[in-house]
Amino acid sequence: MRRISVKEEACIGCGICQVYCTMEHSKSKDAIKAYLKENPKPVSRIRVETNKPVSMSIRCQHCKDTPCVYACLAGAMTLDKETGLVTHDPEKCMGCWTCVMVCPYGAVKPDSSGKIIAKCDLCPNLDVPACVANCPNDALVCEEVDE
Repeated sequence: MRRISVKEEACIGCGICQVYCTMEHSKSKDAIKAYLKENPKPVSRIRVETNKPVSMSIRCQHCKDTPCVYACLAGAMTLDKETGLVTHDPEKCMGCWTCVMVCPYGAVKPDSSGKIIAKCDLCPNLDVPACVANCPNDALVCEEVDE
């Protein structure tokens, strides 16, 4: 199973991971267009918590016990048992926010439309998630883990 972990000692809370996440999930894949021109605005699937001296990015952990999948009223959240990836189907999502409420990491959030959720999908079209590939301090690590 593919997972992203944070090296807390290396994270400076710069937020570059959020910028690249937003850009990767935008229509244009361009930072300026994504932030200034796209409507609806793309949403980063990461948030950065800063409490000096410790900072870290927080994203969906694709939990083994998947509280969001069990809580989802519409069946929009599913667990791929082969990959361990928790996925979200925006066509099924009804914006009830039960997944937002039960996420133990606070990593699931409404998207900019306010009608569906946004969560980390590990950038399925990239070899390495955008946040990991562009972290200037190598604070984010994407690795295969056994569970």
